Amino acid sequence: MSTKNDTKMEYGDFQTPDILCDKICSLLSDLNVTPNSVVEPTCGTGAFLRASAKAFPDCRQILGFDINPNYVLASQTAEPALVQCEDFFEKDWPSTLASLKEPILVLGNPPWVTNAAVGMMSGKNLPKKSNFHRLNGFDAITGKSNFDISEWMLLHLLQWLSGSSAVLAMLCKTVVARKVLQYAWSKRFQIKTSATYSVNALEHFGASVEACLLVCILEPGANSQECEIYGDLDESIAHSRFAFRNGRLVANLNAFERYGYLYGRSPVKWRSGIKHDCSRVMELRDCGAQSFRNGFGEIVELEPTYLYPMLKSSELAKEDSEPARFMLVTQRNVGEDTSSIQHKAPRTWDYLAKYAEYLDSRSSSIYRKRPRFSIFGVGPYAFSSWKVAISGFYKKLQFRAIGPADGRPVVFDDTCYFLPCQSKDEARELLKLLNSQAAKGFFDSVIFWDAKRPITADVLGILNLGALSSELGVSLPGQVGRTMELPLWQSHGPRMTGEGL
Repeated sequence: MSTKNDTKMEYGDFQTPDILCDKICSLLSDLNVTPNSVVEPTCGTGAFLRASAKAFPDCRQILGFDINPNYVLASQTAEPALVQCEDFFEKDWPSTLASLKEPILVLGNPPWVTNAAVGMMSGKNLPKKSNFHRLNGFDAITGKSNFDISEWMLLHLLQWLSGSSAVLAMLCKTVVARKVLQYAWSKRFQIKTSATYSVNALEHFGASVEACLLVCILEPGANSQECEIYGDLDESIAHSRFAFRNGRLVANLNAFERYGYLYGRSPVKWRSGIKHDCSRVMELRDCGAQSFRNGFGEIVELEPTYLYPMLKSSELAKEDSEPARFMLVTQRNVGEDTSSIQHKAPRTWDYLAKYAEYLDSRSSSIYRKRPRFSIFGVGPYAFSSWKVAISGFYKKLQFRAIGPADGRPVVFDDTCYFLPCQSKDEARELLKLLNSQAAKGFFDSVIFWDAKRPITADVLGILNLGALSSELGVSLPGQVGRTMELPLWQSHGPRMTGEGL
């Protein structure tokens, strides 16, 4: 049975306070926005309609739409607005917008909920199913095809408005604003200027999330690919800019203009740690004499064959932390048969069988049709004796050289990233390069530090280590230097059909 709270969540039903709507419309007026038509696609109880009527008294037409008939009735008091009960995902928006007198202002506060969240509650407030970012393979099944409903709405509104004289002003999550602009810029939507203004979502909506007002001014023939960032709605001077360069977002345009010469591709692939999705079973603490305590508090006796010292992301972020636990690593390569564990380490096999229910119920689809007790993020690189590694969660650039512990290679959880090294000297030389001022300056220019996971393998992989070593006047160490002599595609291994490369 659907509850009132489920319905509220499904429709992203968090009404915008009148005071915030008034402030936003006042800001737009100060930016010399003078619309002939105002549209709020998800108007709720009409706060933005009332605010726009006050801020733009010469506006010829104010239209509001909402799927909730009770809200439509409530917002009809926002004279002179015309309010209609419409489903955003069923409405013919291109025809509606084309019929309006320009300039057009489209504003509001679309739902802050993901398509996956709506799907889990069997909700209907969704666009028709389509992989609109064109993701495939591993990206799609690991969640990258998940998106905010507002992201879908804003992308399509910008597409429909492109080529018109219009302004889009929408409250949304900050990460959504960046995704929307990245897509719009990549498709060369005709945007003249863009800006984000930070909004205190906790104060206004009781939501602990980074949020902003996204303002895009569109004009026929325009092609700006930069966005000014303001600390709040009262700031008149932007404190920084992000932009679209080389087919990707850069977080700090001024810094990128200084360090952008280091943009390229790493000659060796950054790897993530091991993904197992069952820490209470797969991560254990040493109790001595081949005894270990798992996450359930149980003491178990296991052979050392499949146990490796590990560092979690939080431990890797600490400068001098040592491995305090072990990870049970059931495979050396993805897809490897695990049945041999039964013969090589029978106590380990019995342990896995005892907790098979937990391992079999792992929700990620990547484990389907794989050998039982499978893991991901394994290959020869995972067992290199030395690694240069960094935590993906912590908001600082702190690379560490990690060597073996008690003669065994250290492994990481899947929120860590690393480059495998063949020796201690190679790791130390690589560490010097990555901890250099030039490398830190470059990474600061491309990393969005307010992201949930600011550091990713993708971001790390665009540092051109060859250019960096030339800048510092040093040779690339060991394996990295040898790989640089190969064509780039060879340095990442042979191109195989079916990999989507």
